[in-house]
Amino acid sequence: MTDASLPGANEAAFIAAARSDDTARFALMTERHRRELQVHCYRMLANYEDAQDMTQETFLRAWHKRASFRGHAALRTWLYRIATNACLDFLKRRNDRTPIPTELADVGSEVLYLQPYPDRMLPEDPQESVVARETIELAFIVAVQHLPPRQRAVFILRDVLGWPAAQAADALELTVASVTSALQRARVTVREQLPDRRLDWRRPATDELSSDERGVVKSYIDAHERNDLDGLTSLLRDDLRFVMLPEAGTSVITAKDAVDGWVSAGLFQRGYDDWRGITTTVNRMPAAALYRRTPDDPAYRLFTIAVLRIVDGKIAELTGFDAADKPWLDLPPTL
Repeated sequence: MTDASLPGANEAAFIAAARSDDTARFALMTERHRRELQVHCYRMLANYEDAQDMTQETFLRAWHKRASFRGHAALRTWLYRIATNACLDFLKRRNDRTPIPTELADVGSEVLYLQPYPDRMLPEDPQESVVARETIELAFIVAVQHLPPRQRAVFILRDVLGWPAAQAADALELTVASVTSALQRARVTVREQLPDRRLDWRRPATDELSSDERGVVKSYIDAHERNDLDGLTSLLRDDLRFVMLPEAGTSVITAKDAVDGWVSAGLFQRGYDDWRGITTTVNRMPAAALYRRTPDDPAYRLFTIAVLRIVDGKIAELTGFDAADKPWLDLPPTL
Protein backbone atom coordinates (compact mmCIF):
# COMPACT_ATOMS: atom_id res chain seq x y z
CA MET A 1 0.00 0.00 0.00
CA THR A 2 1.38 3.38 -1.01
CA ASP A 3 1.16 6.50 1.10
CA ALA A 4 -1.44 7.89 -1.31
CA SER A 5 -3.76 4.98 -0.61
CA LEU A 6 -3.40 4.93 3.15
CA PRO A 7 -6.59 5.87 5.01
CA GLY A 8 -6.73 9.36 6.47
CA ALA A 9 -7.05 9.89 10.20
CA ASN A 10 -10.84 10.14 9.95
CA GLU A 11 -11.13 6.93 7.95
CA ALA A 12 -8.66 5.10 10.19
CA ALA A 13 -10.63 6.09 13.28
CA PHE A 14 -13.82 4.94 11.58
CA ILE A 15 -12.29 1.57 10.75
CA ALA A 16 -11.20 1.19 14.36
CA ALA A 17 -14.69 2.04 15.61
CA ALA A 18 -16.27 -0.40 13.15
CA ARG A 19 -13.92 -3.26 14.05
CA SER A 20 -14.43 -2.75 17.77
CA ASP A 21 -18.23 -2.54 17.34
CA ASP A 22 -18.10 0.82 19.11
CA THR A 23 -21.65 1.92 18.29
CA ALA A 24 -21.35 5.28 20.03
CA ARG A 25 -18.20 6.30 18.16
CA PHE A 26 -19.57 4.89 14.90
CA ALA A 27 -22.72 6.98 15.32
CA LEU A 28 -20.73 10.10 16.19
CA MET A 29 -18.58 9.82 13.07
CA THR A 30 -21.47 9.18 10.69
CA GLU A 31 -23.85 11.69 12.29
CA ARG A 32 -21.69 14.64 11.20
CA HIS A 33 -22.68 13.83 7.61
CA ARG A 34 -26.45 13.64 8.28
CA ARG A 35 -27.47 17.00 6.87
CA GLU A 36 -25.62 16.73 3.59
CA LEU A 37 -26.78 13.14 3.08
CA GLN A 38 -30.36 14.19 3.75
CA VAL A 39 -30.09 16.94 1.12
CA HIS A 40 -28.72 14.35 -1.30
CA CYS A 41 -31.68 12.06 -0.60
CA TYR A 42 -34.05 15.01 -1.01
CA ARG A 43 -32.64 15.77 -4.46
CA MET A 44 -33.23 12.15 -5.37
CA LEU A 45 -36.75 11.93 -3.90
CA ALA A 46 -38.15 15.53 -3.76
CA ASN A 47 -39.82 14.73 -0.46
CA TYR A 48 -38.50 15.86 2.92
CA GLU A 49 -40.05 13.06 4.97
CA ASP A 50 -38.82 10.36 2.58
CA ALA A 51 -35.35 11.94 2.61
CA GLN A 52 -35.33 11.71 6.40
CA ASP A 53 -36.28 8.04 6.23
CA MET A 54 -33.65 7.21 3.62
CA THR A 55 -30.95 9.04 5.57
CA GLN A 56 -31.75 6.88 8.58
CA GLU A 57 -31.75 3.84 6.30
CA THR A 58 -28.29 4.90 5.11
CA PHE A 59 -26.92 4.86 8.65
CA LEU A 60 -28.49 1.45 9.31
CA ARG A 61 -26.97 0.04 6.14
CA ALA A 62 -23.62 1.60 6.96
CA TRP A 63 -23.61 -0.15 10.34
CA HIS A 64 -24.47 -3.49 8.78
CA LYS A 65 -21.86 -2.99 6.04
CA ARG A 66 -19.19 -1.58 8.37
CA ALA A 67 -16.85 -4.53 7.85
CA SER A 68 -16.71 -3.75 4.12
CA PHE A 69 -15.19 -0.29 4.65
CA ARG A 70 -11.45 -0.47 4.05
CA GLY A 71 -10.61 3.22 3.75
CA HIS A 72 -9.88 3.05 0.00
CA ALA A 73 -12.44 5.83 -0.45
CA ALA A 74 -13.27 8.65 1.91
CA LEU A 75 -15.90 7.92 4.56
CA ARG A 76 -18.09 10.67 3.11
CA THR A 77 -17.91 9.08 -0.36
CA TRP A 78 -18.79 5.66 1.06
CA LEU A 79 -21.84 7.08 2.82
CA TYR A 80 -23.00 8.90 -0.33
CA ARG A 81 -22.77 5.63 -2.22
CA ILE A 82 -24.94 3.87 0.37
CA ALA A 83 -27.45 6.74 0.43
CA THR A 84 -27.75 6.79 -3.37
CA ASN A 85 -28.48 3.09 -3.52
CA ALA A 86 -30.95 3.32 -0.63
CA CYS A 87 -32.86 5.94 -2.64
CA LEU A 88 -32.75 3.81 -5.79
CA ASP A 89 -34.15 0.85 -3.86
CA PHE A 90 -36.90 3.09 -2.47
CA LEU A 91 -37.82 4.29 -5.97
CA LYS A 92 -38.06 0.70 -7.22
CA ARG A 93 -40.73 0.03 -4.59
CA ARG A 94 -42.82 3.14 -5.26
CA ASN A 95 -44.94 3.15 -8.41
CA ASP A 96 -46.08 6.70 -7.65
CA ARG A 97 -42.52 7.98 -8.03
CA THR A 98 -42.00 7.04 -11.66
CA PRO A 99 -40.70 9.86 -13.89
CA ILE A 100 -43.18 12.09 -15.69
CA PRO A 101 -43.45 10.85 -19.32
CA THR A 102 -41.45 12.95 -21.76
CA GLU A 103 -44.53 13.88 -23.78
CA LEU A 104 -46.08 15.37 -20.62
CA ALA A 105 -42.91 16.95 -19.30
CA ASP A 106 -43.90 20.57 -19.77
CA VAL A 107 -44.16 23.51 -17.41
CA GLY A 108 -47.61 22.39 -16.30
CA SER A 109 -46.47 19.00 -15.03
CA GLU A 110 -46.94 18.44 -11.32
CA VAL A 111 -44.89 16.43 -8.85
CA LEU A 112 -47.56 15.72 -6.26
CA TYR A 113 -45.14 14.25 -3.70
CA LEU A 114 -42.94 17.37 -3.72
CA GLN A 115 -42.35 18.88 -0.26
CA PRO A 116 -40.45 22.02 0.75
CA TYR A 117 -37.09 21.68 2.47
CA PRO A 118 -36.54 23.71 5.69
CA ASP A 119 -33.43 25.88 5.48
CA ARG A 120 -32.53 25.14 9.11
CA MET A 121 -31.79 21.55 8.06
CA LEU A 122 -29.34 22.49 5.32
CA PRO A 123 -25.64 21.83 6.00
CA GLU A 124 -23.95 24.65 7.84
CA ASP A 125 -20.99 24.81 5.43
CA PRO A 126 -22.42 25.08 1.89
CA GLN A 127 -19.00 25.08 0.22
CA GLU A 128 -17.89 21.87 1.87
CA SER A 129 -21.26 20.21 1.45
CA VAL A 130 -21.88 21.24 -2.18
CA VAL A 131 -25.23 22.86 -1.47
CA ALA A 132 -25.71 25.78 -3.84
CA ARG A 133 -28.98 27.66 -3.82
CA GLU A 134 -29.71 26.66 -7.42
CA THR A 135 -29.54 22.93 -6.66
CA ILE A 136 -32.02 23.07 -3.79
CA GLU A 137 -34.57 25.40 -5.44
CA LEU A 138 -37.92 23.78 -6.20
CA ALA A 139 -37.57 24.21 -9.98
CA PHE A 140 -34.33 22.23 -9.95
CA ILE A 141 -35.76 19.52 -7.69
CA VAL A 142 -38.79 19.16 -9.97
CA ALA A 143 -36.64 19.08 -13.11
CA VAL A 144 -34.58 16.21 -11.69
CA GLN A 145 -37.77 14.23 -11.04
CA HIS A 146 -38.27 14.00 -14.80
CA LEU A 147 -35.24 11.71 -14.97
CA PRO A 148 -35.42 7.92 -14.57
CA PRO A 149 -33.99 6.97 -11.15
CA ARG A 150 -30.56 5.72 -12.24
CA GLN A 151 -30.15 8.59 -14.68
CA ARG A 152 -31.14 10.91 -11.85
CA ALA A 153 -28.45 9.41 -9.63
CA VAL A 154 -25.82 9.80 -12.35
CA PHE A 155 -26.76 13.44 -12.92
CA ILE A 156 -26.60 14.31 -9.20
CA LEU A 157 -23.35 12.45 -8.56
CA ARG A 158 -21.61 13.84 -11.64
CA ASP A 159 -22.99 17.36 -12.13
CA VAL A 160 -23.96 18.35 -8.59
CA LEU A 161 -21.41 16.55 -6.44
CA GLY A 162 -18.72 16.62 -9.11
CA TRP A 163 -17.75 12.95 -8.91
CA PRO A 164 -15.49 11.58 -11.66
CA ALA A 165 -17.21 9.23 -14.12
CA ALA A 166 -15.29 6.21 -12.82
CA GLN A 167 -16.31 6.91 -9.22
CA ALA A 168 -19.99 7.31 -10.16
CA ALA A 169 -19.83 4.13 -12.23
CA ASP A 170 -18.36 2.20 -9.31
CA ALA A 171 -21.04 3.49 -6.91
CA LEU A 172 -23.88 2.54 -9.26
CA GLU A 173 -22.28 -0.67 -10.58
CA LEU A 174 -22.31 0.65 -14.14
CA THR A 175 -19.67 1.01 -16.82
CA VAL A 176 -18.05 4.38 -17.40
CA ALA A 177 -19.58 4.41 -20.89
CA SER A 178 -23.07 3.86 -19.39
CA VAL A 179 -22.54 6.70 -16.93
CA THR A 180 -21.36 9.04 -19.69
CA SER A 181 -24.36 8.18 -21.86
CA ALA A 182 -26.82 8.57 -18.97
CA LEU A 183 -25.35 11.94 -18.07
CA GLN A 184 -25.70 13.23 -21.62
CA ARG A 185 -29.36 12.23 -21.74
CA ALA A 186 -30.00 13.69 -18.29
CA ARG A 187 -28.48 17.03 -19.25
CA VAL A 188 -30.78 17.29 -22.26
CA THR A 189 -33.86 16.69 -20.10
CA VAL A 190 -32.78 19.10 -17.36
CA ARG A 191 -31.93 21.76 -19.96
CA GLU A 192 -35.45 21.38 -21.39
CA GLN A 193 -36.95 21.84 -17.93
CA LEU A 194 -34.71 24.75 -16.96
CA PRO A 195 -34.10 26.56 -20.26
CA ASP A 196 -32.94 29.77 -18.60
CA ARG A 197 -30.58 28.12 -16.09
CA ARG A 198 -26.96 27.07 -16.43
CA LEU A 199 -25.82 23.48 -16.00
CA ASP A 200 -22.60 24.16 -14.12
CA TRP A 201 -24.10 23.55 -10.68
CA ARG A 202 -20.73 23.57 -8.91
CA ARG A 203 -19.95 27.22 -9.58
CA PRO A 204 -20.35 29.50 -6.54
CA ALA A 205 -23.88 30.87 -6.19
CA THR A 206 -25.25 33.36 -3.71
CA ASP A 207 -27.37 31.96 -0.90
CA GLU A 208 -28.77 35.30 0.27
CA LEU A 209 -32.18 36.66 -0.65
CA SER A 210 -32.11 39.98 -2.47
CA SER A 211 -33.82 43.10 -1.18
CA ASP A 212 -36.29 42.76 -4.08
CA GLU A 213 -37.22 39.26 -2.95
CA ARG A 214 -37.73 40.34 0.64
CA GLY A 215 -39.82 43.32 -0.48
CA VAL A 216 -42.11 41.21 -2.66
CA VAL A 217 -42.74 38.70 0.15
CA LYS A 218 -43.68 41.56 2.48
CA SER A 219 -46.06 42.99 -0.13
CA TYR A 220 -47.56 39.54 -0.73
CA ILE A 221 -48.31 39.17 2.99
CA ASP A 222 -49.61 42.76 3.26
CA ALA A 223 -52.03 42.16 0.36
CA HIS A 224 -53.49 39.14 2.19
CA GLU A 225 -53.80 40.98 5.46
CA ARG A 226 -55.59 43.89 3.72
CA ASN A 227 -57.77 41.64 1.52
CA ASP A 228 -56.30 43.55 -1.40
CA LEU A 229 -56.95 41.52 -4.55
CA ASP A 230 -55.64 44.24 -6.87
CA GLY A 231 -52.47 44.57 -4.82
CA LEU A 232 -51.96 40.81 -4.88
CA THR A 233 -52.55 40.66 -8.63
CA SER A 234 -50.05 43.45 -9.25
CA LEU A 235 -47.28 41.31 -7.75
CA LEU A 236 -47.72 38.54 -10.31
CA ARG A 237 -46.10 38.19 -13.71
CA ASP A 238 -48.59 37.62 -16.51
CA ASP A 239 -46.96 34.25 -17.23
CA LEU A 240 -47.10 33.15 -13.60
CA ARG A 241 -46.85 29.43 -12.92
CA PHE A 242 -48.94 28.45 -9.89
CA VAL A 243 -49.19 25.02 -8.26
CA MET A 244 -50.94 24.09 -5.01
CA LEU A 245 -49.69 20.81 -3.53
CA PRO A 246 -50.54 18.10 -2.76
CA GLU A 247 -53.78 18.76 -4.68
CA ALA A 248 -53.87 17.45 -8.23
CA GLY A 249 -54.93 19.54 -11.20
CA THR A 250 -54.14 22.94 -9.69
CA SER A 251 -51.28 23.91 -12.00
CA VAL A 252 -51.94 27.07 -14.00
CA ILE A 253 -49.62 29.12 -16.14
CA THR A 254 -51.11 32.63 -16.21
CA ALA A 255 -51.71 35.17 -13.48
CA LYS A 256 -55.30 35.68 -14.59
CA ASP A 257 -56.12 31.98 -14.30
CA ALA A 258 -54.51 31.84 -10.87
CA VAL A 259 -56.42 34.87 -9.57
CA ASP A 260 -59.70 33.62 -11.05
CA GLY A 261 -59.15 30.29 -9.31
CA TRP A 262 -58.40 31.94 -5.97
CA VAL A 263 -61.52 34.09 -6.18
CA SER A 264 -63.76 31.16 -7.14
CA ALA A 265 -62.32 29.22 -4.18
CA GLY A 266 -63.41 32.04 -1.85
CA LEU A 267 -60.25 34.07 -1.29
CA PHE A 268 -61.00 37.26 0.69
CA GLN A 269 -64.58 36.11 1.28
CA ARG A 270 -65.99 35.09 4.68
CA GLY A 271 -63.79 32.42 6.25
CA TYR A 272 -60.88 33.36 4.01
CA ASP A 273 -60.64 37.06 4.78
CA ASP A 274 -58.72 37.22 8.07
CA TRP A 275 -55.02 36.57 7.43
CA ARG A 276 -51.69 37.06 9.07
CA GLY A 277 -48.35 36.09 7.61
CA ILE A 278 -44.67 35.79 8.39
CA THR A 279 -41.70 35.91 6.05
CA THR A 280 -39.54 32.80 5.93
CA THR A 281 -37.42 30.79 3.53
CA VAL A 282 -37.45 27.18 2.38
CA ASN A 283 -35.23 25.61 -0.27
CA ARG A 284 -33.24 28.86 0.04
CA MET A 285 -36.18 30.60 -1.64
CA PRO A 286 -38.37 33.42 -0.34
CA ALA A 287 -41.59 32.17 1.21
CA ALA A 288 -44.65 33.45 3.04
CA ALA A 289 -46.27 31.38 5.78
CA LEU A 290 -49.96 32.32 5.84
CA TYR A 291 -52.18 31.97 8.92
CA ARG A 292 -55.98 32.03 8.70
CA ARG A 293 -58.51 32.88 11.40
CA THR A 294 -62.05 31.65 10.93
CA PRO A 295 -65.11 33.30 12.52
CA ASP A 296 -65.46 30.53 15.14
CA ASP A 297 -61.78 30.40 16.13
CA PRO A 298 -59.88 33.04 18.15
CA ALA A 299 -56.45 31.97 16.82
CA TYR A 300 -54.70 32.42 13.51
CA ARG A 301 -53.73 28.89 12.48
CA LEU A 302 -50.99 27.91 10.06
CA PHE A 303 -52.67 27.27 6.72
CA THR A 304 -50.26 27.33 3.78
CA ILE A 305 -46.72 28.22 2.87
CA ALA A 306 -46.26 29.99 -0.46
CA VAL A 307 -42.80 29.52 -1.96
CA LEU A 308 -41.96 32.21 -4.49
CA ARG A 309 -39.54 32.58 -7.37
CA ILE A 310 -39.18 36.27 -8.01
CA VAL A 311 -37.89 37.71 -11.27
CA ASP A 312 -37.40 41.47 -11.73
CA GLY A 313 -39.58 42.29 -8.76
CA LYS A 314 -42.51 40.08 -9.79
CA ILE A 315 -43.63 36.60 -8.77
CA ALA A 316 -42.83 34.25 -11.66
CA GLU A 317 -43.58 30.99 -9.83
CA LEU A 318 -45.75 30.36 -6.79
CA THR A 319 -45.78 26.91 -5.26
CA GLY A 320 -48.23 26.53 -2.40
CA PHE A 321 -48.03 23.75 0.17
CA ASP A 322 -50.42 22.67 2.86
CA ALA A 323 -48.40 23.63 5.95
CA ALA A 324 -50.57 22.20 8.73
CA ASP A 325 -49.24 19.22 10.73
CA LYS A 326 -45.70 19.62 9.41
CA PRO A 327 -43.64 20.41 12.52
CA TRP A 328 -40.41 19.95 10.56
CA LEU A 329 -41.11 23.28 8.83
CA ASP A 330 -40.30 24.85 12.21
CA LEU A 331 -43.15 27.36 11.94
CA PRO A 332 -45.35 28.32 14.89
CA PRO A 333 -48.71 26.50 14.56
CA THR A 334 -50.65 29.59 15.64
CA LEU A 335 -50.21 33.35 15.80
